[in-house]
Amino acid sequence: MKHELWLEPDGCQTFCLADAHGDGARRLLHEKAKLIWEVEAESHFVAMSKYYSYMDWGEYQTDFPEQDQIPYTEPGWGV
Repeated sequence: MKHELWLEPDGCQTFCLADAHGDGARRLLHEKAKLIWEVEAESHFVAMSKYYSYMDWGEYQTDFPEQDQIPYTEPGWGV
């Protein structure tokens, strides 16, 4: 699934799913927020790992590795 990184005018960021899956998050963005990066990932864990790499924040760590590594193609995601 595609993910988007948005930059708000105050410097805050929103990293969310693209397309309809991210509509709720994008509705909260400031009208002048800018899309600055897009990435494809097959799970939340992969998406966050790529995001951390893009931001040069080191290795992404999670308290829920089994849940975060479930592929988006599993039933219930509607993809």
